[in-house]
Amino acid sequence: MSLLVEVKGLCVRYNGKNVLDNVNLEIAEGETIGIIGRSGSGKTVLLNVLRGLDEEIPATGQVIYHVARCDRCGRIEPPSAGGKTCPKCGGRLEEFSYDILDRSDEKAIRDISVRTAIMIQRTFGIYGDDSVIENVLKALSSVEYNGDRVARAADLIDSVRLSHRMMHIARDLSGGEKQRVVLARQLAKEPMMLLADEPTGTLDPRTATVVHDCMKSMSRDLGITIMITSHFPEVIEELTTRAILMDEGRIVRSGPPAQVIKEFLQSRETIEKKPVETGEPIFRIRDLSKKYFSVDRGVINAVNKVTLDIKEGEIFGIVGTSGAGKTSLMSIMTGNLEPTDGTVEMRVGEDWVNMCEPGYYARGRAKPYIGLLYQEYDLYPHRTVIDNLTESIGLEFPAELAEKKAIHTLLLSGFTEERSREIMDKYPGELSEGERHRVSFARALIKEPHVIVLDEPTGTMDPITKQSVMSSMFTAREETGETFVVVSHDMDFVEKACDRVAYMKGGKIVAIGTPREILPVIKASYI
Repeated sequence: MSLLVEVKGLCVRYNGKNVLDNVNLEIAEGETIGIIGRSGSGKTVLLNVLRGLDEEIPATGQVIYHVARCDRCGRIEPPSAGGKTCPKCGGRLEEFSYDILDRSDEKAIRDISVRTAIMIQRTFGIYGDDSVIENVLKALSSVEYNGDRVARAADLIDSVRLSHRMMHIARDLSGGEKQRVVLARQLAKEPMMLLADEPTGTLDPRTATVVHDCMKSMSRDLGITIMITSHFPEVIEELTTRAILMDEGRIVRSGPPAQVIKEFLQSRETIEKKPVETGEPIFRIRDLSKKYFSVDRGVINAVNKVTLDIKEGEIFGIVGTSGAGKTSLMSIMTGNLEPTDGTVEMRVGEDWVNMCEPGYYARGRAKPYIGLLYQEYDLYPHRTVIDNLTESIGLEFPAELAEKKAIHTLLLSGFTEERSREIMDKYPGELSEGERHRVSFARALIKEPHVIVLDEPTGTMDPITKQSVMSSMFTAREETGETFVVVSHDMDFVEKACDRVAYMKGGKIVAIGTPREILPVIKASYI
C-alpha cells in the first residue's frame, strides 16, 4: 500500500499543556486505523489536525499528504492514481506531497481537505429544515457533482439504508437516522479519507451495525482510507486492521487491534453493584400516548399506551432502537413535551404532581427536582467550568463554597480531584468531548435533584471513565437515595448499572424486567 499521510513530530499545546506530544504516524492508502484511549488523550484533536482546516489549532511539526494532483484542475486523488487521467477534467494526475501545517499554499490545503471527510461526535451536520434527499443534494452541489444529482443522492441514501426516510424532514429523524444522513453527505464528497470521531457511540446495536457495514464497504469497495476513534473496544476490533493507543497526547502503542485493546483495558477496575432496597414509586405512568402527524407518514404513534412505575432509588433503563419512542417518553416524563393522552405523575414529598399539567403548582413544582442530561447537550461556551456548574443552580455562592461544591460534583462525575481543580477555570472549548460530557453530567448532579434522567450518558466515555461514572451513580443513590432513569444503547452499561430495564419498540413497552431477563430478548431482536 502507498503512503498517504506522514505525521512527524506533531505537537499541539494549549495553555502550557501538551494536548498532542510528539506524535509520529504513517497512514497507508486504503488502511483502516482505530484510535482508542481515555477521554482527553488527544484523539479528537489529532483527527481535526489531519483535516487541515482549523487554523485555530496551534499545531507544530509536519502532516505531509502524499497524493496525486491534477495538473489542470488541481483535483486530489490517492497516491496510487499518479500518472493516470483526472476523472474530473481529463488532465494528468502527478505525484504531489504537501505539509498541510505549512500555510503558504491555501489552495493545496483546500484541495486536500475537500477529499477528506469528517464525522464529528455528537454533532449532526445537517440542514434540519430540509428533507433527507435535499441534505444530500446540497452536499453534491458543494462538490460540483456533474452527473444526475437526484439519482446519485438516491443511491447514497440507499447505501446507508435510509431510503424509507428519503423525503422526511431531517430534524424529525432519530439520532441514529441523523447520523446516517451525515454519513451519506460525507460519501457525496467522494472522499479519499474519512475521519470518524465516535460515529456510533450513541446508536443502538442494529443502527450501529448499519453504519459499520457502510464503513466496511467504503474501505473494501471504494478503497477509502478510514481513521476511526471509539470508546467501544469491540468497534475497533471489528472495523480496523491496526489500532493506536493514545495517552496524554502520545501514541503509546500501535499494532493488532486485539493486543492494543487488551493493554488499554488492563487498568479498568471491576465495579460491583451493591444490592439496594428501592422505595415506593416516584413516577407513575398510565396509558401514556403521544401522536404526531406527518404529511408523508400520516399519524405516528411515538409513544403508544405506555404504563409503568419507576421506584425511588432505582436505576431504571429504557432501551430500544433509534425511533422507538424513548426520547419522547423521557420528554413527557420530565414535563417538556405534552402527551396526546394518558397521565404522568411524579411524587414530590407526600404529594403526587401531574407532569402533564402546566403551571407553577403543577409540573412547575416538580421540574426543579429533575436533573436532565440530553444526548445533544450543550454548555455555555463563554463561561468557565465552575460558572457553568454554579450558574445552573441559579443561586449566588461564596467563591470558596462554590469551588468546594463544584469539585465534589466533578468527582461524582468521574473526574479525579487533580483534574477537577485543573479544569475549574477552563472554558468548554479547552476540554475534550468526553470531558465536556462529564461536566454536563455534573451540571445535572449539582442541582441535587430527586431524579436524574440521562439520555445516552456513555456515548463519549471510554470504558475506564464509564466505570467511574457507574461507581458515581451507585454512590449517589446509596448516600442520597438518588433515582436514575437511563436512556441508552450501551447494553454493557445497562446490564451492569440498571436494576430494571424497559424495552421499547414502535412506541410500546414490549418487555420489562431485570437486565438478566430482558437483555437476551433485546439482543435477539437486534440480530
